[in-house]
Amino acid sequence: MSKSGRPREFKDTAVIDAAMELFWEHGYEACSTEDLCKQTGLGRGSLYNAYGSKHELYEQALLRYHETGIQAQIEILNQQGPVKDRLRALLDWAIQEDFSNENRRGCLLINAAMERAQRDPAVERLFKRHVDLLEQALQQAIEAGQLSGEISQTHQASDLAHLFLSNYYGLRVLNAAAQNRERAVQMAKATLEVLF
Repeated sequence: MSKSGRPREFKDTAVIDAAMELFWEHGYEACSTEDLCKQTGLGRGSLYNAYGSKHELYEQALLRYHETGIQAQIEILNQQGPVKDRLRALLDWAIQEDFSNENRRGCLLINAAMERAQRDPAVERLFKRHVDLLEQALQQAIEAGQLSGEISQTHQASDLAHLFLSNYYGLRVLNAAAQNRERAVQMAKATLEVLF
């Protein structure tokens, strides 16, 4: 570790994953340093030496979640085949993610944004990056569908991307709050029918 007190460069993904699970389950405020030490297996000194603070570990956990999540979503949108099928696959992926575990915790980044984005610039910045990347990928997919004639050019691709994105995140919030998979499936179907 440098004399400036900055945390070491190497970050153990197993520790970050363990911390991510705890933050995901309880949120940032409800996680104590003691909870994080128990969850990760690190002593207090080791945790601070490696990550600097609870907040820096939280940022690392959110960044890891962002990187894996955005990669999966963009890969779906970049697949071969009809654009509507790719958009349907993205909605199906979200439903699967939101209902795949027995705790039904929803999207960690959405949870973090709801809890902290208004007072935590790091959370706000990371959530914005996630949304911006997804929006770009959506717009590119919709533009491709318009060029192929699969999607009407009545509306601009950017407008359709905004509309889809608002439905997508609304769906994910409802999935976490209402925990009704059947409703989620119907909403996903209606989103595609209305938009395209």
